Amino acid sequence: MTDWRTTADPSAFEAAVGGLLRADPVRHTTQLTILDAFRRTGPHAYGLDDPLFGWLGEPEPVAAFLCTPGFPVLLTSVADDDARALADTLPISPAGVNAEPSAAVEFAEAWRKRTGAASWPLMRQRLYRLGDLAPPPPPPGSARTATPADASRVLTWNALFADEARGGVPPQTMIDRLRSGCVLLWEVDGEAVSMAARTPAVDGMTRVAPVYTPPEHRRRGYGAAVTAALSRAALDEGVRDVVLFTDLANPTTNAIYQAIGYRPVGDRLILGFTEAAT
Repeated sequence: MTDWRTTADPSAFEAAVGGLLRADPVRHTTQLTILDAFRRTGPHAYGLDDPLFGWLGEPEPVAAFLCTPGFPVLLTSVADDDARALADTLPISPAGVNAEPSAAVEFAEAWRKRTGAASWPLMRQRLYRLGDLAPPPPPPGSARTATPADASRVLTWNALFADEARGGVPPQTMIDRLRSGCVLLWEVDGEAVSMAARTPAVDGMTRVAPVYTPPEHRRRGYGAAVTAALSRAALDEGVRDVVLFTDLANPTTNAIYQAIGYRPVGDRLILGFTEAAT
């Protein structure tokens, strides 16, 4: 196997690994939507520092990574020994690692041996894909597409979601989703009580994120209803694959999404790193 190759150029990365990513847009949802965000809002959509990309295998890559500033390094499916090799040679210090569980553990251990940095679990995620949509019994109210006039509320709720979920969508990316008509609000008597957003469709796939209901409006079915409405809107637009991630530590949301038709695809483990020992 050849060594990992790296670049700071998202276009060069996409040219090298586009075939690998598009062969399975469901499992590569995050990589594809990040690349789309770079195309739509520029290479600093996720921070002021340059991102780093890489791939393994020539001429056909078999694995890839990307790392945006302040975020864990994001790996495609990769063999454990190749994950360790990347940790041994990565020229930057990531905030953590986001990978399939075994590869995440192996990368973190190799990173500890190299730098002395410890790791801890940030989140165990499950990726779901929508099968047959089964909307829940509708609560009071209805969904509507958010407009630029809703930007303040959408950004506030996005920030609150990020605080609760230990990670969220960068504000500029959220504004792009709003402008693209990819944010729905659930309203009751003219009051917005819940929100669901999704990525603009890319390669026939869209990912639902974030879904947020303020605490005072929870346990009334609004989140499930607005997620189902957003999912239906994506299908009506012609999207083939509607996906989302859940936090496995939250059994309520996992049950809700399965009840409306989402089916498990695979799990990921996100580990955070301490600063490297000096």
